[in-house]
Amino acid sequence: MTETTTPTVLSESATFSGFSVDDLERARAFYEGVLGLRTSAESMGGILRLHLGGGRDVLVYEKGPAHSPATYTVLNFPVPDVDAAVADLAGRGVEFLHYDEPPTDATGVMRAGGPLIAWFSDPAGNVFSVIEEAG
Repeated sequence: MTETTTPTVLSESATFSGFSVDDLERARAFYEGVLGLRTSAESMGGILRLHLGGGRDVLVYEKGPAHSPATYTVLNFPVPDVDAAVADLAGRGVEFLHYDEPPTDATGVMRAGGPLIAWFSDPAGNVFSVIEEAG
């Protein structure tokens, strides 16, 4: 791909990302009630806006029974202390995922090099993480 210095229609676009869920109301209840995130409904039905830290928003849309969970980490939440975040979220009912590669410990934290990270999923099976910020 060739690098360009000429602005295009996309250069200043207020870009956003999105992902699907099978049940928007169940997802909203999890995002607000368990994760403590702010949400708002979009004017078009079946779309929810997640208001994330740093002024970032992500759209979540209902795909119903055709939904397939993403096969990658959809959202990464930087936190100052992964162990504290895992303890807090586990106390709210979040179940952390466990992997052999990369290996995770009994609490779901990967400690084998790189930043500490722990993965969990939303009710639709999309994978999220809490990842320890450096410094």
